Amino acid sequence: MKSYALIPVGTALVLTLLTACGHSGGDHATSANADIHANEQLGTTWGDEIRSPSKHVSVTYLSDDPIDQNVVRYAAKAFTGKTLNSVSLHHGKVNLSFTDDNGNTLPITRENSDYYLSATEGQKYTLRYTNTSDNTYAIIASVDGLNVITGERASVHGSSYILNPHATLLIEGFRKNDSAVAGFTFGKPEQSYANHSDNGSIDNTGVIGTAIYEVRLDDESTPKFAPPPNSKPNTQPQAFPADK
Repeated sequence: MKSYALIPVGTALVLTLLTACGHSGGDHATSANADIHANEQLGTTWGDEIRSPSKHVSVTYLSDDPIDQNVVRYAAKAFTGKTLNSVSLHHGKVNLSFTDDNGNTLPITRENSDYYLSATEGQKYTLRYTNTSDNTYAIIASVDGLNVITGERASVHGSSYILNPHATLLIEGFRKNDSAVAGFTFGKPEQSYANHSDNGSIDNTGVIGTAIYEVRLDDESTPKFAPPPNSKPNTQPQAFPADK
């Protein structure tokens, strides 16, 4: 499946015009960690503008469906379980971590196959994806049920960033245009972008989704010119040569 993508200038980051949700980690959570009280609930607000120049590229998706999906739930709560620095995706070929405004890694809690992030109101954060493989991936990310690129209702068949081989992708906010994003900031659900968007819902606040595809960047760097003439035997001219 071919699609056109957006790659930020001067970075290893690409966007494709295809939107994310998640699965491999936990929208089915049922433990005490999943019992988040009203005063612990958070959403993500439309924050300060951050420079993020980008350009479009062409890519081909190698499958119709994601090769991996994940959900991380976040709240102003101390979760219990195994403390992690990152979430391992697609057999460890891609790692997801979260950093604050100073670049410090935010701890993730894992309980069984569910993932949680303890967040603080007013804290700015970034999604950090690291590719440890030789493959190129499309990273479809959603925050509070919205695609981080288009702001549309998130789907696993929507706009995505490209993660190049052995590269790191930083998603710092909701994309405003080809040159800037609105930074992610934890806030009250009532203040969230999802609650103030025609496409969003306050009911979806507190979740960050990822879907991954393997892709191939189409080589458009080779100019396409008319080839030199070949030596051919003389034949009668054809009005519709493509039909021969």
